[in-house]
Amino acid sequence: MGLTTDVYRPAGPMAPMSARNRLVRLHAAFADADASFVRPPGYGDAIWYGLFDTAYTRSGDYLLQNNDVWFVASQPRLMPALCVRADRIVSFARPVTTRTIGAAGYSGVELSEAQVLLRDWPASVIGATGVVRTQGHLPADGGMTESVVLLPGTPGVHLEPGDLMLDELGRRSVVVATELTELGWRLGVRQAVP
Repeated sequence: MGLTTDVYRPAGPMAPMSARNRLVRLHAAFADADASFVRPPGYGDAIWYGLFDTAYTRSGDYLLQNNDVWFVASQPRLMPALCVRADRIVSFARPVTTRTIGAAGYSGVELSEAQVLLRDWPASVIGATGVVRTQGHLPADGGMTESVVLLPGTPGVHLEPGDLMLDELGRRSVVVATELTELGWRLGVRQAVP
């Protein structure tokens, strides 16, 4: 049942969908919560149920079907796999702080000097969960949006508030909240520039 799907197993923090990480090809179908195939999940719904042979997959694997990407969040026994639809490609970096005392030069964040934590990871960025206004409250101030980001956990990588996120569209965000669950990371991020 389903369409031909490639399974990728990340082998480290960089580019989990690279050709060297391709594990197997299998048939997979994805459905909404009741798995009835009557309707697709609604606008902004990241959670899908994956119907495929879970003997070949595990939590954290990515599935590529045509141009659509999901990651396996969990595989409960005797139930469909819980999958998350990935709609963005994100990278995370940790700013390097200066330790200079006294008069110092520029002390802002330089992305070229930041420590890369994850590079080119498909993730689900769930819409704007809120808008934070700047202190100026000017009429033309659109504010900075906040979003929720879902992505699988990666051994050896621990994301923290203050880390930077960059997506494939060039949008920059700052991680403001982190939660590592059995399903993977759930991050709160705030747009870095309005």
